[in-house]
Amino acid sequence: MRRNVPDELALFPSAAPAGEAELTPLAHRLRPESFDDFLGHEKLLGPGLPLREAIEQGAISSMVLWGPPGCGKTTLARLLARYTHKEFVTFSAVTEGVPRVREIIREAEQRRQVEGRGTILFCDEIHRFNRAQQDAFLPSVEAGVITLVGATTENPSFELNSALLSRLRVFVLEPLAPEAIAAIIARAQAQLRAENGNVPELSPEAVELLVRHADGDARRALNTTEAVVGHLARAKRRTGPVTPAEIVPILERRIAQYDKSGEQHYNLISALHKAVRGSDPDAALYWLARMVEGGEDLLYVARRVVRMAIEDIGLADPRGLSVALAAKDAYDFLGSPEGDLAIAEAIVYLATAPKSNNVYGAWSAALEAAREHPAAPVPLHIRNAPTKLMKEIGYGEGYRYDHAEGGHSAGQEYLPDALRGSRWYQPGRAGYEKTIAERLAWWREQKKES
Repeated sequence: MRRNVPDELALFPSAAPAGEAELTPLAHRLRPESFDDFLGHEKLLGPGLPLREAIEQGAISSMVLWGPPGCGKTTLARLLARYTHKEFVTFSAVTEGVPRVREIIREAEQRRQVEGRGTILFCDEIHRFNRAQQDAFLPSVEAGVITLVGATTENPSFELNSALLSRLRVFVLEPLAPEAIAAIIARAQAQLRAENGNVPELSPEAVELLVRHADGDARRALNTTEAVVGHLARAKRRTGPVTPAEIVPILERRIAQYDKSGEQHYNLISALHKAVRGSDPDAALYWLARMVEGGEDLLYVARRVVRMAIEDIGLADPRGLSVALAAKDAYDFLGSPEGDLAIAEAIVYLATAPKSNNVYGAWSAALEAAREHPAAPVPLHIRNAPTKLMKEIGYGEGYRYDHAEGGHSAGQEYLPDALRGSRWYQPGRAGYEKTIAERLAWWREQKKES
């Protein structure tokens, strides 16, 4: 059961002073005051779930909220303070440093001793603190002087040091679902209509466009709705609902959420690689386009495409490596945007080529064998014998010149005795490897006869 909080104690009063609506962004005016108004994240904060119950009972521990912009991290942190009746102190790792952290901790210690009241320290963009600076939180978090709530758009396992991370619970907030964004836009229309009766109605198609434009970001949805409605309200009076064609010119260009050195970088290149491996050229092109739009260095992508040709296509289609290298050289020669197409062509070729990782597996097995048998001697018959002494002690003795044999294979043993009979490369039945398999089988028959 949620706690009832008197309006005079609310973090967000239900009624704003006259004129404030013109100065305060809609995203702030509509910030939820309770879980009843907090949309999305049902799998994390639904009724009866552990985190929801802990918050409503005021029994929370230090945590980090990890999620994309506009998913509700700050709002959730404020709800934590409201339901726990603790002092809520905000801190930005972008504009403030360790001295301010220490000052907040001293105040929290005094508050706990004098008032018996705890403190929630909300650290926005906590990943902006370097790993040494993050140590400033450790003693007070360990002693319970503060309840640290960090918010980050970056993967905590990359950005937070292990000592601090071990003391925090990590909660992942996903982008808001389209249904939640649509409900937020409906609330925005109602709020704007209550503040100013001259608000045009949005058609369902226009709302759908705004939902797509938001990309799961509630703040973007509210800001865009406010801009669209405000612009159209200032225009001449209208008779019907607003159509998508009317709002497209008002919308700003959506910028890809992409960090060339962060988790998105690794997530997208992983998605591209796996789409190629899974023979899905359309998905592969989409992930490539996402990286292009995000400003990725395409020479980096081209190098990864070469890797895909080696690892996943292999000898099922030996031309794949040539195509990948040619695409890399073409991009290096042409640059963007002309060279982008060369990489796209290579990706489509690899995605639609027969696949084999048999050489990749064979190479791994050979490396392991070399580590297990680092001193296995080379068989005498395949040793080189450039001196008389070497010949006298048996170097090269009994070697058969393969080109002089039928089928260009004498059937000799080329592995050390400890590894005799090992077979690491097993060609598949797809593409060119089918031919290789047939050839190897014939040579092995020759070896048995020999």
